[in-house]
Amino acid sequence: MGHQEMCESQCHRTSNGGPCPPAPTLILLLLPLSFLSSSLPPLAQGAIHIPKDLSQPPVLTKILTSYTAFSREDIYLPCEASGHPTPSFRWVKDGKPFGAEQKGSGTLRVDEDEPLNSYQGYYRCYASNTLGTAMTQTVQVIVEPQPVLLKQQKVHMKAYEGESIILSCNPPNSSTPPYIHWMDKRMVHIKQSERVMVGLDGNLYFSNVIKSDNRDDYICNAQYAAARTILPDTAVTLTVMPSNDVAHGRKPHLFRPIGSHTNVLALREQSITLECIPKGLPTPKIEWEKKYGNLDETSGQVDNYNRWLHFKSITQYDDGEYECRAINTHGSTSHSFIITVEAAPYWVKEPQSLMYAPGETVRLDCQAEGNPTPSITWSINGQPLTEVDDDPRRTVSRGVFKLTDVEFADTAIYQCEASNKHGSILLNTYLYVVELPPQILSSDGVVYRVTEGRQTELHCTSFGSPQPHVTWEGEDMVPLLSDPRISLLTNGTLKLSNVSHGDGGVYTCSVENTNISITAHLQVFNRTMIVIKPQDMRTLRGSSALLDCGFYKDPQLIHYQIVWRRDGHKLQESPPDDKFTIFENGTLKVTDVQSGDTAPYSCEVITDLDHVTASGSITVVARPDPPRNLSLSEVDGNSLSLSWIPGHTHNSPITEFIVEGREEQHSEEGKWRWEEWKRVPGDFNHMQLTLHPYCTYHFRVIAVNELGYSDPSKASDIHSTPPAVPGRNPTGVRSESTDPGTLIITWNEMHKRLHNGQGFQYKVSWRQAMGQSVYWNHSYIRSPPFLVNETGSYTAFEIKVQAVNSLGEGPEPEPEIGHSGEDKPEEPPSIVAVTVMNSTVRVRWNEAQRVRGLLLGYKIYIRRLGTQGARGRRSLRKLHHKEMEQEGRLEQVNEKDEGKKLLVVVVHGMKTSEEVTGLQLFSLYKLTVTAFNSKGESPPSPEHHFSTPEGAPGPPASLRFESPSEKSLILYWTHPAEPNGILLGYVVQYQQELESSDAHHLSHMEFFIDPSSTHIVLEPLDPNSHYIFQVIARTGAGDGPPITRRGATLLDGVPPSNITIIPSNTSLNLSWVPGERHRNHGFHIHYLQKSAGGQWVESEVVNSTQGFHSLTGLQPGTRYHLKIMHKNYTLWGAETWTVGQGPSEVTSGFATQGWLIGLISAVVLLVLILLILCFIKRSKGGKYAVKGKEDKEVDSEVRPMKDETFGEYSDADEKRSDSQPSLCGDSKLGSDDSLAEYGDSVDIQFNEDGSFIGQYSGRGPVPHGNESSGPASPVNAVPPPPIAPSMSTILNRPS
Repeated sequence: MGHQEMCESQCHRTSNGGPCPPAPTLILLLLPLSFLSSSLPPLAQGAIHIPKDLSQPPVLTKILTSYTAFSREDIYLPCEASGHPTPSFRWVKDGKPFGAEQKGSGTLRVDEDEPLNSYQGYYRCYASNTLGTAMTQTVQVIVEPQPVLLKQQKVHMKAYEGESIILSCNPPNSSTPPYIHWMDKRMVHIKQSERVMVGLDGNLYFSNVIKSDNRDDYICNAQYAAARTILPDTAVTLTVMPSNDVAHGRKPHLFRPIGSHTNVLALREQSITLECIPKGLPTPKIEWEKKYGNLDETSGQVDNYNRWLHFKSITQYDDGEYECRAINTHGSTSHSFIITVEAAPYWVKEPQSLMYAPGETVRLDCQAEGNPTPSITWSINGQPLTEVDDDPRRTVSRGVFKLTDVEFADTAIYQCEASNKHGSILLNTYLYVVELPPQILSSDGVVYRVTEGRQTELHCTSFGSPQPHVTWEGEDMVPLLSDPRISLLTNGTLKLSNVSHGDGGVYTCSVENTNISITAHLQVFNRTMIVIKPQDMRTLRGSSALLDCGFYKDPQLIHYQIVWRRDGHKLQESPPDDKFTIFENGTLKVTDVQSGDTAPYSCEVITDLDHVTASGSITVVARPDPPRNLSLSEVDGNSLSLSWIPGHTHNSPITEFIVEGREEQHSEEGKWRWEEWKRVPGDFNHMQLTLHPYCTYHFRVIAVNELGYSDPSKASDIHSTPPAVPGRNPTGVRSESTDPGTLIITWNEMHKRLHNGQGFQYKVSWRQAMGQSVYWNHSYIRSPPFLVNETGSYTAFEIKVQAVNSLGEGPEPEPEIGHSGEDKPEEPPSIVAVTVMNSTVRVRWNEAQRVRGLLLGYKIYIRRLGTQGARGRRSLRKLHHKEMEQEGRLEQVNEKDEGKKLLVVVVHGMKTSEEVTGLQLFSLYKLTVTAFNSKGESPPSPEHHFSTPEGAPGPPASLRFESPSEKSLILYWTHPAEPNGILLGYVVQYQQELESSDAHHLSHMEFFIDPSSTHIVLEPLDPNSHYIFQVIARTGAGDGPPITRRGATLLDGVPPSNITIIPSNTSLNLSWVPGERHRNHGFHIHYLQKSAGGQWVESEVVNSTQGFHSLTGLQPGTRYHLKIMHKNYTLWGAETWTVGQGPSEVTSGFATQGWLIGLISAVVLLVLILLILCFIKRSKGGKYAVKGKEDKEVDSEVRPMKDETFGEYSDADEKRSDSQPSLCGDSKLGSDDSLAEYGDSVDIQFNEDGSFIGQYSGRGPVPHGNESSGPASPVNAVPPPPIAPSMSTILNRPS
């Protein structure tokens, strides 16, 4: 209903338009007429015109209840009522008048002269005045004497430990049952538990007794609350005697109730308790369930250690069958309760007390329910309707009393009473026939505020007799009731449903046929909405959860509140570090969620006018709790049943259980370990286990769900199995003989847990296989191995090993075949045939005899004896047989005698042929074959000689060239490392590279060279082009693969003309970039000190390929002029200053001593030169010992002449180059390996793969102006400026 705002007070408009009379007394006058409406709308503060002498009927203000009286002080029957005139009271007892009529108060008190028993009976009170008579329900007063406990003898009870027993309590009977308390003599309650508890009948039940139950002061105390009396019974002594049967246990039975089922009749809204008290050992547990239903959907609550199922206020929905089940490890028992819920009468619809005008029709609805269905009777002023004269205006039908055309004489109190076998209820309804002028009681100008989509009510409560009729109009004067959303209630209230913004405005309520009216103002706001609802979340335990609650509200509604609830209970906001945090946008953060946080959550946004709610949930998931209460049952020899109770699943179902066992008898305590035995599905809680004899076990169980593994359960009780004969024999029975003449029998030792008893050992049996003897040799041993002597070499035996303990032997084992120790093979295999196919030879031989062991395979030995025919180069081709090496069949043995190489091919298994590849062509070989076993090889077979045919040669070992002029090149090559026959000569090919990619534009030249030649001069060549050079060796079998290089001629050199100068104190460092394809050119640098008397000084010869030069011995702070001359003209010139202050006169001092300055300068210069030499040596890769390298690699028999091999570099050189020397480790000025000693040529070398190695040589200084291929002497070198480009860059650069 919409919120109301009271505007300024206004009077009701009346016909005379007069002022408002005072009202407070009249408002008070209305209070006794509260029967008109249970809740009135806002009243106007103007007057209500009601006659001041208006009478009021009697209204009962106190309710009677039945009770039991134990003394005169307990007799008290109140009967009070309001009314005008003041009511008078009378009583009826057992259907007869009782006592005198009373005025003002009807409360009945005891008369001292009357005996107490005379007050027992059924009472009803009547209150009457001129408007009618009201009456109470009938109540019963029971009179009883004070309960007294007769003196009894002491009770002594005995029970054996583990037995069940009942201590009885028999208090005096009473209509008000007592509360029973079992206490000791110090008035301390006896502690109750699952094992010990007080039943509903007051007896003390022990499911099983233990030693601590032994005491002599069990006292039953009966508390009669109504009689204000506690009666202690005689103390009971319980003696518990020891027993040896405690360990056996007993199946559960029930103390209470007895039989298989109990019928229970319950009345609606009464309290009822179902009780199951079990006995047994161990103490049984009780489980409750509702048959054909869900216990959680009832109002029943399990209480008192699960022994009670309590219904605080039972309903008809609790009707049905319930079962309690008592369970322990020895079994279970159950009992059923069939609850039938009936009901005493209760009101469904009550008649209202109202005012009526003469001539109106009265309808009083009196509807009651109950089980059985109650009957309805009517009375007028306390007199049954059957005893009142008939009136044709009056009809009664099924609880409806109807009276037409009422008169003033019909003013009375009408009683409606509903009764069934369980009781009765009564209502007094007042019917007042009167005439009063119409008035509007609701306030004028009330502002109603409501949000769209909701409903509101505009009040217009009227007063008068007959009842006034009111009408409502809107601002547009359109009939409101034509809108199906708008309805007019009987009390004049206008009800609007599904309100929209168009409904806002002013509404007028008027009384028909008068000018009495009020106005109501309706304001409509946007409704509040939750646009982002909380979601249903599954959250990992220990993490945080966020529940959204995004909402929208009308901007005009300033005040609002966000309320979060969990399970319907409001959550209090807390600081950010606490459990719950509610953010400004409505989001709820729950930190460190635990299992208890699993619940439905609701977000409620509350404004002044409306509230909206959205719900979500948090389901906290986690690893399951460990299983509990592991028990071992159904023990039968070496098998038993393991059962457990699953732990909490934490909202993630258990998928499986892992059963683990630990054997503790046959291992040390520190080495005990848990082993997985089996996995069972998650809906199982037991497992049958088969155990090893003579072992001691513990078991535990682990639960698994989608979140992971639970912690292991507590270990089960220890369990030991009895001994037995071995159930199996050892595995892996075999022979591991190593020495000839002995047989070693061994096997895999059996684990101690498989010994099955004491005195365990192994029975070893053996006999010669296929021998004449059928008898077995036996011996006993505690552990392997077992040795048998004098068995011959590699003789077959039948062997078997059997497990034995003190109780007997294990099953009969199956024999295995084993052999005595091996010896080397005695005879070699004989070679049958050798077939040569180019560089491959196929060898076949006969199977070896007298191997004296297990044949593992054969070895083929092949030795190269040399080349065929004339003596030639003796370099051997490296035998890289990748495939044979991968198969493990290739061994290579280097022998020093005559540089020969031995090839060993291993053939595994029983093969008697093999192909050997990768032999060198045009060579002589010898071949032998041996057989081998694990002890060694046989003697070799007789030697077999064979030769390989001539083949095409390999490529020349190296190719280099020199450029003596701009149009000529000299190619140098070396003989092939693998000639593979007699060389017939070399084919030299070269072709010019042109800018066009068309092959037809490439010039091609070819020459055939005598085999003794290793160089050729090629001219004339185009200095602007690059060329491709190839050299191919040829034998009678054909041409070999070529060696290919790319190169170009070198151009004439000139002095540099673009020089960079870096000055220092006493020197000038000059650097330049040499031409990429230019030869070295020697030149001089001329420099002049720009001072009086200076002369031009000429430097030593500087090489253009050097890239830098340092002019030393200069004066600091001095200006110099520098130039380079070429062909009698100045090619380059420049002026510069040295760093520092110029020379000045110093009168005296240590620093003026010239000899000291010169000495220091000389030392610094010497150190600088040494550092430059070291740097050059490291940057050039060490010594330029090209000649020495080649000498190391070339075969002595085919080494060419010195002139032919100058600067040669082969593949082997690259692979076995000398390591880099240490810094200046063997640097010498003027060394034989210095660059400065080489002559006029540039030595350019390549590897076989085409990579470039440039080495420069020179033979002494170059005269000024002459071209030289050697660099300048490094004596004057300084830390290098830009270095000259490498020759590979020059030769590979396109023209």
